[in-house]
Amino acid sequence: MTRRPAALMLPTAALAAVLTSCGVQPSGVIGAGEPPTGLTKGLRLYFVSPTGHLEGVSRPDAQITGLDAALKLLVSGPTEPEQKRGLTTLVSRISFDATAEATRVTLRSPGTTFSGNRRDDLINGQLVCTLARAQSTLHPAIRPDDVQVTLIGDGRPVGPYRCSQFMGG
Repeated sequence: MTRRPAALMLPTAALAAVLTSCGVQPSGVIGAGEPPTGLTKGLRLYFVSPTGHLEGVSRPDAQITGLDAALKLLVSGPTEPEQKRGLTTLVSRISFDATAEATRVTLRSPGTTFSGNRRDDLINGQLVCTLARAQSTLHPAIRPDDVQVTLIGDGRPVGPYRCSQFMGG
């Protein structure tokens, strides 16, 4: 009778070994750099999507030395592949001067009338979001969400705005 339990133990032990083994060998900690967090780095321009919302487009290789350089990229419009995705800009060729002091950005555009009306949200949003991201790119200690942008044309100033006011559904 002692042979029978021993005979059963061998197949049972083999089955247990197969079920608990997956072939993965233990290893030490493998470093893979910093985990991704928050927003992507670098310049983003904000264009209008086919659904009528703002869409940020990365320009990781764009080297800008000031806010006006980011606005020039915005005014030049989306690239050909971005146009094929239906992206467009509503910001026309305007004259502008953008200045900043820390988290406060001011865009002056003589000959332009900015309004706080809902119909102008996309144009204002393109400018505000692009400028906020550009300020953050130029000064990495500043988060885009902390930047407030005031738009001044021939009429009364509008804003200050944060990009988050123009994003979403």
